[in-house]
Amino acid sequence: MWIKRIGFSLAAAAALLLFINLALHFGQIRHDRLNYSIDAAFPPDKPFVPGEIYATTLAAIVDHELNTGFGWRPNDLFIWGPTMMADNNASRQIGIIMAVRESSRIFKDDLTKISSNEYDPNLVIADTDFRNDAYKWILPSAESKYADGVRHLRMYVAGLHSNPQVSRELNQRNVELITLFEAWTDLLGDAHAMLYMDRRPDGGPIRPWNDDDYFYHAQGYAHVMYYMLLAVRREYHQTETTKPVIEQLIDETITPLQRAATMKPLIVLDGSETGIFANHRHNLDAYISEARQKMYSLREELAR
Repeated sequence: MWIKRIGFSLAAAAALLLFINLALHFGQIRHDRLNYSIDAAFPPDKPFVPGEIYATTLAAIVDHELNTGFGWRPNDLFIWGPTMMADNNASRQIGIIMAVRESSRIFKDDLTKISSNEYDPNLVIADTDFRNDAYKWILPSAESKYADGVRHLRMYVAGLHSNPQVSRELNQRNVELITLFEAWTDLLGDAHAMLYMDRRPDGGPIRPWNDDDYFYHAQGYAHVMYYMLLAVRREYHQTETTKPVIEQLIDETITPLQRAATMKPLIVLDGSETGIFANHRHNLDAYISEARQKMYSLREELAR
């Protein structure tokens, strides 16, 4: 009798484990798609103030991670933390916040600032907020600082529409846009290294539980760049009009970024090149490397 009870308990535990993993898998697929449309928020046939599309999109990316699904994961404890079952989104969010930081820094330092002009105060605060420790859960928590960063991005947008205007507009110069693509290609280079390496940085072997960490961390970069490049395409429409090749290259960069941002295998596998199992890190790297190469081409065209 007790043997049957043990067998039933093990079967129930296995079924529960399977259910949790499937729920997390399909929940992640849904979470990976941002419930935000630039064209809906800023119809193409209506004017906008330079800077508001970029700032609004950046705020939407961070707000989505804070207020949908299970919220901010990297600083959670036990089972929902960054080292247990629900670690995929935690790794992805680390990649997301790193790409947000670079996108915010360039926005503050270059896209809205020329020469000796002062920094926009709301962008200074937002950039500082986003650099808070992603793993910190108190004094202050990552959530509270990132939410404050979102709030100041929205205050920046409000300042673009105030009379008199108190926020600094995006300057729409190609030279500063090159700086943004330089920062993004550096991040994609980091992603490529994570996805293609065969040993950990400390020299140890890459275990199955390391594979998905690298995969989702790299995917977080692509998620941010995909949506921010859509914003850049709208913000720099004049450049695309005068140099049609820029529009073509941006479209060719958006496509692999979108594919990279939404790949979601049930299990991240590390199969060999000649084996029957997939190597999902290498599969993701194909899109990451394609986007990176297109960004190099964008930089060259913008510099001409």
